[in-house]
Amino acid sequence: MKVVILGKGSMLSNLIRGVMLANCEIAGVFRYERLKFHPFFLKLYDFFKSSPEYTLIKKHGFKDLPFTSANSEEFKKFLIKENVDLVIVGTWCEKLKKEIIDVPVIGTVNVHPSLLPKYRGPNPYLQTIWHGEKKSGLTFHLMTEKFDRGPILAQAEVEILDGETGKELRNKTVFQARLLCSELIAKLGEGLVIPVPQDEEKASYFKNVAPADMTLDFSKESSIELLRHIRAFYPWLRTYFQYGNCFFVVNPYNAEIVDGEGQAGQIIAKDKNSLTVATLDGKALKMDNLKLYKFPMLTNFVIDRIGI
Repeated sequence: MKVVILGKGSMLSNLIRGVMLANCEIAGVFRYERLKFHPFFLKLYDFFKSSPEYTLIKKHGFKDLPFTSANSEEFKKFLIKENVDLVIVGTWCEKLKKEIIDVPVIGTVNVHPSLLPKYRGPNPYLQTIWHGEKKSGLTFHLMTEKFDRGPILAQAEVEILDGETGKELRNKTVFQARLLCSELIAKLGEGLVIPVPQDEEKASYFKNVAPADMTLDFSKESSIELLRHIRAFYPWLRTYFQYGNCFFVVNPYNAEIVDGEGQAGQIIAKDKNSLTVATLDGKALKMDNLKLYKFPMLTNFVIDRIGI
């Protein structure tokens, strides 16, 4: 089976390893960075600060596909020429056209880090923690022209432990993607997979976060909700709160719920780089290792660049 993989970051790395575990031929890897950066600047970045996924590509001699869009005629011609059996997509914001989706012999499969049809949208890691879920997971599904809507091929659950941030959840999820990818390819090769349509009655969708979502509001969230808020946004974005004319960034690993009395939002204790703030539910949030947030106005730019 000949496979082409599209993706970004740790999800891409683990999908590459999953295809390798299945002993399939990787006909090419298409990095998402190709869509965002000029070839000259990407070449400089690859030379001076090579990413783990690029290092993996070079180490094993896989084709680092040079296209600037997955909808380009050049990419379509490549898939046809190589007679690609399967395209696997993980962490890709570009909407693929039907004429591209339909080219591979077996199909085009998307990898979504939630238990579809729940938590459709751009960042399920963040949203599941923010909404207090105890489990998440990942779904391999046939790609259609509508994001996250295609028939399901395989799923795996991932437990969300108390105290975990988006970073830990992502790390566990992409590792499961590696294992499930290998299992799915083996079953596809034997014709043992029956696509299951998604149940639209159980579907939920969460759009991209807005700059305002980064602000902690002690008058609207309980201590538990605030802690989930802080942990969910890490490592992609900084959650912060305003005290006087200063904005303080909260470290998710140095925030804890403590006993405390006071009006919600009131500072009830402070020390060097540490504040304890009363919360809505009669508790308090103790935050150590606080940092000044000097550039909150850059938030829109950051969200756009990292593709949250």
